Amino acid sequence: MPKFVIERAIPGLGALKPAELHSISQKSCGVLRELGPDVQWVQSYLTGGKMYCVYNAASEELVREHARRGGFPADSVAQVTGVIDPTTAEA
Repeated sequence: MPKFVIERAIPGLGALKPAELHSISQKSCGVLRELGPDVQWVQSYLTGGKMYCVYNAASEELVREHARRGGFPADSVAQVTGVIDPTTAEA
């Protein structure tokens, strides 16, 4: 299944309390259950005002539909075309 990186601008994200992040996560998981197994949330990285999410999904449209149904911004959705890390330098 293709992997996508989603950029979400969320003002004040860095100041959200654990209970608020819990609620956002629950909402996301509920929408994912509705959409079925063709879209999966892998992990998200939070900064002061943006969230970067990694999803596995059959299509970009499923990623965008998750955002629409959940009320989450999806300012940028990019399909991952490769991965490199320090071991890439060893090859």
